Amino acid sequence: MTDHDDTTHFGFRKVPIAEKAGRVAEVFQSVANKYDVMNDVMSLGTHRLFKQIAVEYTAARRGHIILDLAGGTGDLAIKLSKVVGKTGHVILCDINDAMLTQGRGRLLDDGINGNVNYIQADGEQLPFTHNQFNAITIGFGLRNFTNKQFALEACLQALKPGGRLVVLEFSTPENPLVRKLYGEFSNLWPRLGEIITGDKDSYQYLVESIKMHPPQQELCSMMEAAGYQNVQYHNLLNGVVAIHVGSKGITDETD
Repeated sequence: MTDHDDTTHFGFRKVPIAEKAGRVAEVFQSVANKYDVMNDVMSLGTHRLFKQIAVEYTAARRGHIILDLAGGTGDLAIKLSKVVGKTGHVILCDINDAMLTQGRGRLLDDGINGNVNYIQADGEQLPFTHNQFNAITIGFGLRNFTNKQFALEACLQALKPGGRLVVLEFSTPENPLVRKLYGEFSNLWPRLGEIITGDKDSYQYLVESIKMHPPQQELCSMMEAAGYQNVQYHNLLNGVVAIHVGSKGITDETD
């Protein structure tokens, strides 16, 4: 979300809109090779369960075509490829080539190469035809987009009528004590990032980007404004993480 026509947030700082994508790219270029290790550390391993739950909310089944947007190192794509099977298809899409390379390598190591393609693209300007996907997932990536509203609208166009957008993202704990404890734990991440990856600044940005991300109800409102129907969210760990789900109308056949 932008505060002015020409600036946006990069963590707690305001930067020119034109610079944010490049700054975010630098963050993920830096952490790509240790990204999965840090995910396990920061979530104490729970991110794997969260991603499985997110896959369930897509209602994906055999033969479906799924877009895993901001798919990074491929956790969701791996799970989705097994669900859609040989007759289905998953596109792993990320704006960052280093993350995409890591994801492709992981999937190939897992023996997955027949029903997954890889595309480097901007989530706010998707290079896909309208009404193409049965579901779109964004796992821990929406908070990094320069204009989240544009991304939500782009996803709606790319979904088939009746298709679902599933957003898995850090959010705002409802209980004040949980919120306080979580805040104290997340403040350790930059130091852990320095120890594990040699990069403190990138994880400082990631902590700040989480705190700047819209809370649950605000993101619901943004999805509704973009045109999604039946928008709802589901808190995990009291709202440390939330899954937002919205559908494209059955009669919405945008061309």
